[in-house]
Amino acid sequence: MSEYSAGRSGFPPAYLDRVGSSFTDFLAAAAPDLLPGRRPVPQLPVGDVTPHGTTIVSVTYDGGVLMGGDRRATMGNLISSRDIEKVYPADAWSVIGIAGAAGIAIEMVRLYQVELEHYEKIEGLTLSLDGKANRLAQMIRGNLGAALQGLAVVPLFAGFDLDAAPGTTPGRIFSYDVTGGNYEERGYAAVGSGSLFARNSLKKTWRPGLDGDAATRSLVEALYDAADDDSATGGPDPVRRLYPIVYRVDAEGAVRLTDDEVAAVAKIITDERAAAEGQG
Repeated sequence: MSEYSAGRSGFPPAYLDRVGSSFTDFLAAAAPDLLPGRRPVPQLPVGDVTPHGTTIVSVTYDGGVLMGGDRRATMGNLISSRDIEKVYPADAWSVIGIAGAAGIAIEMVRLYQVELEHYEKIEGLTLSLDGKANRLAQMIRGNLGAALQGLAVVPLFAGFDLDAAPGTTPGRIFSYDVTGGNYEERGYAAVGSGSLFARNSLKKTWRPGLDGDAATRSLVEALYDAADDDSATGGPDPVRRLYPIVYRVDAEGAVRLTDDEVAAVAKIITDERAAAEGQG
């Protein structure tokens, strides 16, 4: 490294001479204290005093993949937020949903969004879906110390595979554990405190080859069932106009469904169940 490069434009060498395509690697060299996993780890478990996001659900359908999440965040036995957003676009062709310590999870999502954008600008092409899933696994692995103190982040990742072979399903879903283990799911997946109830619902309502509308119904119904049995999962709230956040990812890219679209699906479900209760 030359003295010229070290003093060029007043920037440190790491800003000018590092040639990797990973923004996370660059940050580790230039400002490691900004990485979520490099922060000082509390010496005592602090999970119960930290807001946590809960249930995230994802399903594939004929042409893409959907991901949705409820809006509630909890702190111990208290509701800390009723309108938190837990599902975000990772880039134009993928989405990420967060469950776990809300503050760290949101920070990780923002870093991950920059990571994918940085790679695309440096390399001039989009990272493959498998590559995106592996990059996220590395970030989760870096947060292991905090996870052991109750600040775990366990996301769900899904996207449209631009390189999918003809005849295969282009929508793909990846789940993780706190150590960064990366597992591809088939058909549907759920994470968070209400995931057991959501998966049980999906076993009955999801099937291969669903169209987009039917898959949306299946996803929203799974979140409704999770909220019915899990106090940390928030159900549809027509009084406050709070409904699950749902993203659709297909050949046109990642698009968030409007609140009116999700509310219409939720209303069909609640009306059907109210009618069934009345008949009983």
